[in-house]
Amino acid sequence: MTDTAPIYRLISHMKQHRSTMWLATLFSILNKIFDLAPPLLIGAAVDVVARQEESALSNYGYTDPKDQLILLSVLTVIIWFFESLFEYFYGVLWRNLAQTVQHELRLDAYSHIQELEMAWFSDQSKGELMSILNDDINQLERFLDKGANELLQVGTTVVVISAIFFYISPAIAIYSIIPIPVIIWGSFRFQSRIGPHYTEVRKEVGLLNALLSNNLSGISTIKSFTSEELEVERVRAASQAYREANRRAIRLSAAFVPLIRMAILVGFTATLLHGGFITLNGKMEIASYSVMIFMMQRLLWPLTRLGETFDLY
Repeated sequence: MTDTAPIYRLISHMKQHRSTMWLATLFSILNKIFDLAPPLLIGAAVDVVARQEESALSNYGYTDPKDQLILLSVLTVIIWFFESLFEYFYGVLWRNLAQTVQHELRLDAYSHIQELEMAWFSDQSKGELMSILNDDINQLERFLDKGANELLQVGTTVVVISAIFFYISPAIAIYSIIPIPVIIWGSFRFQSRIGPHYTEVRKEVGLLNALLSNNLSGISTIKSFTSEELEVERVRAASQAYREANRRAIRLSAAFVPLIRMAILVGFTATLLHGGFITLNGKMEIASYSVMIFMMQRLLWPLTRLGETFDLY
């Protein structure tokens, strides 16, 4: 069991909440689909203004440009309503699921620890155990609350926008998706590199918590032996070790987004130039070019949040 990836162990633990998890997943995906519709509406509006009676909407019986704009306005209201509705639904479901799983895992972990032999406790730090029962499980709650939805929405964004791009221009679509494998590889590489640093952070915070807990419970002994200065130095050393462990993790974590932004630059610039040249040559409509420029930002920029999401993981 310990050789299995943590995410699969988490999903296995959540089997009894499978219906809630699938429903929350559905609402996350639907919310993102509606969220991606406004750039299409902008493209349609540009098409109406530029081509008027010859716009794409005229093929559906709306020949008057004013009627076309009214239709787009009505569609905008409907889309924003459902986007907000699904955001409310997935927010409630993911947060309640996160709280429930947090509660169950904390009880399971405590029950397991309580059943262990006394000899095991002699080799363990009380602070590290508290870190597992409190900090680690709270971090898991934060991942389910935000991280799971982020991963689903990023995946939905990539699939939907890639399909739209291939429909409009397969050549530009290829340029736009070239950075995606690099970004995903970089995200997993980042997660594998940052993991040991966070393990070290957890170890140091456990030692610091144990020291503080022991000192507070034995404060009368400290005062009796007038060893306040000695204990302050011990706390300073433990806190400094914790700070240094965090600094090493922060140094790597902070580098993720700037590096990924360079990969995004390649896709965005290729779309801007190649799409612009095709449009100038009359091989693509201005509305389609507008949609691709707007969509490119919606496709690539959310990928920069993968680092933050993997931080939660």
